[in-house]
Amino acid sequence: MRAYERSSARYAAARQSLGEPDLFRLKYRQTIRTLITRIVSNAMDKRAASDLIKNNVADIPEKDRAKLIEYPETKLLSLHEGNFARYYTSPLEFARWKEAWEA
Repeated sequence: MRAYERSSARYAAARQSLGEPDLFRLKYRQTIRTLITRIVSNAMDKRAASDLIKNNVADIPEKDRAKLIEYPETKLLSLHEGNFARYYTSPLEFARWKEAWEA
């Protein structure tokens, strides 16, 4: 019984430190991942990426649209050599995209 109580207390502390999941991100994670993958794979610059995102969220409910436009753009700004693989792109594709993005 004592082991169960300790385990339960540790779980509660861990759960509290993690916070609540981002329901918006969970709801649109596949859309976000697909957009970012397309942008990086096709070495799009900022204008082309913005156009692609805006064109692909037209069928999203109005209340979510602005946030869904902002979210991938924010993720692209934080993309670097240590995290680009999560979007299923190769190092060569990432390097080409980075060059176009910063130009």
